[in-house]
Amino acid sequence: MREAALDHEAFTMRLKACELPKCRATCCHDGALLTDEEMTGIGEAVEGHRDLLASYGWTAEHYLTMAGRQGRTVTLEAGDEALEEDFPPHFPKTRCVFLDPEHRCILQRLAMDTAQHPWWWKPVSCWMHPLLLRPPAGSERPLLTLARPGQDPAAEDGYPGFGSCTPCGVEVADGLPAWQTLRPELELLGKISGRDLVRELGEGEDRAKRIDGAINR
Repeated sequence: MREAALDHEAFTMRLKACELPKCRATCCHDGALLTDEEMTGIGEAVEGHRDLLASYGWTAEHYLTMAGRQGRTVTLEAGDEALEEDFPPHFPKTRCVFLDPEHRCILQRLAMDTAQHPWWWKPVSCWMHPLLLRPPAGSERPLLTLARPGQDPAAEDGYPGFGSCTPCGVEVADGLPAWQTLRPELELLGKISGRDLVRELGEGEDRAKRIDGAINR
């Protein structure tokens, strides 16, 4: 991430922040792939806080599984009443085992109630969403970007994509530029990588506006 290029054009997309009562955690429908470190951390968090989790009404015994050689969170079948009104038809009707009835992340609740950063136990792919760090191609740098229709890396035949289809990744006319909407995610990512990503993206947008103004003058 420290050496990643920024897709300034993508971050001008207008997005809205999560509205859980409306989106019902659509981005969590298929669970999350996990690193070995995340598997261990989540397991220790759950087993070390069973009483607190039970007070939330969460008592799952089977919550981690394997997808080939990679760990992932378990998913549960979901009825239409648990899904958003415009739930993408190509998404499986499932929900991550770590969602509560109000569509909140149990791991985030646990972190907040134990005086940790809200995303302390949350998988990186979860708290970063809908941000994408595209791996380098050849000699190019990694690219921090957003999925867009026609440019969604998860897309394949019969599956239009993932990030470009979740409510927090779909462009809306009354949203703010993505670099503003996703400020909390960018700030944490910047802290980890030693960069001020919000400033870099904001300056990039200002520079683009000045260039457009000069061209159209």
